[in-house]
Amino acid sequence: MTGKRDRWAELTGGQAGEEYARRFARLAASGHDVHGEATFCAALVEPAARVLDAGCGTGRIAVRLAELGHRCTGVDVDASMLAVARRQAPAQEWLLGDLARTDALGLEPDFDLVLAAGNVIPLLAAGTEAAVIGQLAAVLRPGGLLVTGMGLDAAHLPLPEAPFGLADFDAWCDRAGLTLRQRYATWSGDPYVPGCGYAVSVHVRPDR
Repeated sequence: MTGKRDRWAELTGGQAGEEYARRFARLAASGHDVHGEATFCAALVEPAARVLDAGCGTGRIAVRLAELGHRCTGVDVDASMLAVARRQAPAQEWLLGDLARTDALGLEPDFDLVLAAGNVIPLLAAGTEAAVIGQLAAVLRPGGLLVTGMGLDAAHLPLPEAPFGLADFDAWCDRAGLTLRQRYATWSGDPYVPGCGYAVSVHVRPDR
């Protein structure tokens, strides 16, 4: 999320950390697989990959990726979410920051994969999307991947309508020097077809 008045802050007031964590704990307790995003990302990278979880929230995905042997950094602007992440995994790196200004966090351009799951991009402040994607692309190493998951309609978003379309998103990625490699309809890898309500996209920063 970003430090401007983003859509996430408008929905939650920046106080959703504990309830968000309880929601996923209930899902896990009822037998749901809550690690789909981590499993998907782990299949794309080599062991001990450097991963940035952008808009990491309570750290659910970054903690799981660390358990799988990857080196994970989480960034979020919501302090209530990061408080949960730090409590659950105090040894991991958790950074409070604006995704539109990740350059201010001193991150090196050595990440093998940058993840923006959980509708991070649609819930940014309006007008900051291209800047955020540019910032995330800038910390990828050549050949690194930007992986995003987002709803494309009201049924898959906590919003009355999608704030932009996939054509806009792909144009922002292209402007940031990223190339679309794969697109799916779910984190399980179901094929994407036009009209799907959700898209999991894998963009690559080409080798120079």
